[in-house]
Formats: sequence, C-alpha cells, structure tokens
Amino acid sequence: MAESHLQASLITASQFFEIWLHFDVDGSGYLEGKELQNLIQELQQARKKAGLLAHVLPTEENFLLLFRCQQLKSCEEFMQTWRKYDTDHSGFIETEELKNFLKDLLEKANKTFDDTKLAEYTDLMLKMFDSNNDGKLELTEMARLLPVQENFLLKFQGVKMCGKEFNKAFELYDQDGNGYIDENELDALLKDLCEKNKQDLDVNNISTYKKSIMALSDGGKLYRTDLALILCAGDN
Repeated sequence: MAESHLQASLITASQFFEIWLHFDVDGSGYLEGKELQNLIQELQQARKKAGLLAHVLPTEENFLLLFRCQQLKSCEEFMQTWRKYDTDHSGFIETEELKNFLKDLLEKANKTFDDTKLAEYTDLMLKMFDSNNDGKLELTEMARLLPVQENFLLKFQGVKMCGKEFNKAFELYDQDGNGYIDENELDALLKDLCEKNKQDLDVNNISTYKKSIMALSDGGKLYRTDLALILCAGDN
C-alpha cells in the first residue's frame, strides 16, 4: 500500500504517515542506510537526507516542512519554541499544547484549515513522534523534527544521568545554592561533561550547547526541571 501511495503526485497526511512507517523500519524517526536506499529506489531519484520525504506532501498539508522552514533556523529557536508551547512546564508537549503549536504554525504560514484538519494533524504528529505512545511529546521526541546534523540533543543521549546522579550534579554546579543554574555555572558543567565524554561531546562546541540549553531558561535561570530535559534519563 505504501508503494502505491508513492506513485501519486500528491498524497495526504495519513498516506504520508503510512509511507514513513513502511520505510522507517527501526522506528528511529529518521531514514538512513538501507531504509533511505529503499526509499530512493522507490522514488527513482536521489534524496540524500532523511526528512526529505516531507516534500512529497502537498503544501497545504506539509506541516513538517512548514516547521523546518519557519521554526528551525537554529537549535536555539527550537528550544525557544519548546519553551513557548510547554505552557505548564511539565517537560512534555501534551495534546492541547501540540494543537496550539500547529494552529499557530499554520496561521503564520497563511494556510487555511478547520478544526477537523487541525485534529488530524495533531493526531498524525503524535503517531509519528510519540515513540513511547504516552499521548504526549518529550523534548527528545519532538526534536526528531530537527535535521540530523543540527540536532545537538542527539549528542546528549549518551551522557544522560539517572535521576540520582543528575540531582547530585545539579547541586554540585548550583554553587550558590539558589535553586537554579546560571550561564556561568552551566559553562562549568558543560566543560566537565565534555572532558568526561570526549567521544560524544566536543569541547569546541560548548558555546553552541550552552546557547541552546539556556533558551530553556527563565530569564537566565535554568531550573532543575529545565536542565533535566537535557541531562536526566529518569530514575533508571
């Protein structure tokens, strides 16, 4: 069925999701290696980067492409977007928050839509990116919208700490004990992380890491729950 959809000049959002599931065999959220090769063969033209399947969608339904064009000028802007729509600071983008995000995105792009179409897009985005099927998006799940080469969050996957380790680190680098980490304290933390995890993190990119992470802060104050989105793997 997915192959037959590719023969059409334009496809619907639901058909796009069916195609994506067909080729993203490992469910990683990216098309790479053999997966990408299979898609290239099916499309009969070279598409070198995962994520370019979004271009198959008709413009009025291509909210993924709209997001990349209008919201992804940098990782910092992605983090600012997250901060804006995670209105309750729960660490998740839940259904209504996601709906507001898509609504604003479509309006900004001057695209017409109704409540039914908005609900369809919201449901589709959850199906595509909610990898643990809990009905809400974590930061790392939504970050799969970022182009691979710009997704600095991928670099932090291998250095995440369990809840106990994270709390200990937070208290260590919150040197004045005021309950949040400022830019200088984050700088010290990142330098130590880079030194400890040279294979994952590049010390030359500290300023980029810091700028993106501080986009989650509240007036320069990076609270425990904010930093946990980047560095805490939970209580495992």
